[in-house]
Amino acid sequence: MKQIDSVLLVLVLLSVVYCAKLLRALHQRVSKNNSQNQESIKELKEQIWHSYRQSEALQQLFTLLKFSALIPPTRSWAASPDLLLTIADLVRTRKPRLVVELGSGISTLIVAKAGARKVISIDNSAEFAEKTREMLKAHRVRSVEVRVAPLKAHKSGVDWYDTAKLKDLKRIDMLIIDGPPGSKNPDARKPALAELLSKLSPTAVIVIDDVKRDGERQLAEAFAKALPRHTLNILNHEKGTAVISPK
Repeated sequence: MKQIDSVLLVLVLLSVVYCAKLLRALHQRVSKNNSQNQESIKELKEQIWHSYRQSEALQQLFTLLKFSALIPPTRSWAASPDLLLTIADLVRTRKPRLVVELGSGISTLIVAKAGARKVISIDNSAEFAEKTREMLKAHRVRSVEVRVAPLKAHKSGVDWYDTAKLKDLKRIDMLIIDGPPGSKNPDARKPALAELLSKLSPTAVIVIDDVKRDGERQLAEAFAKALPRHTLNILNHEKGTAVISPK
């Protein structure tokens, strides 16, 4: 009888140990799921916040610039409304005589509608450049020159705009860097510093999109270092915006 009791006691103890392990494993799984859920909720909140901010910025753009025709979609590969609103504000307050833009599109229209005297927009795609011209024509904008500069091998080792198309540029009051495409090569836009730094006016403002990516962030910091009388401001926009402006 005592042996039976001992066996039963051992079985009970083993059952308790097994149940404890099960409970511990369940607790770990629940904790992991809770952590994942909290992370998902955090990401969702950030997406909602960004969407709200973009809608708010877009509404302000419509109020400020009073478009007379349809505008193309924003965000994704195109400029986001928060960047566009910043550009519009800079143009309205700085009143640049010449704005040079690397990468044409909706931002080209914004710069012109905000009051820039002259805009030269550089695009590596003839097809996309023509779409930009058609958009500008629909909005009756005439102060913009859209140039096609195909990508060519640059001495830096990346493909960049044909520099022959940029030789006449000088005294640039605002430089907007949103091209060439840089999602696949972090160094794709870096030649802008070597090619355009000497063409800037002393009070030039440089705006760089996509500085949440390492390549564009490094480019912004390089511009700021090369312009000691300027200051670098990183804006917490959807894709990250750098504004390098006189102190």
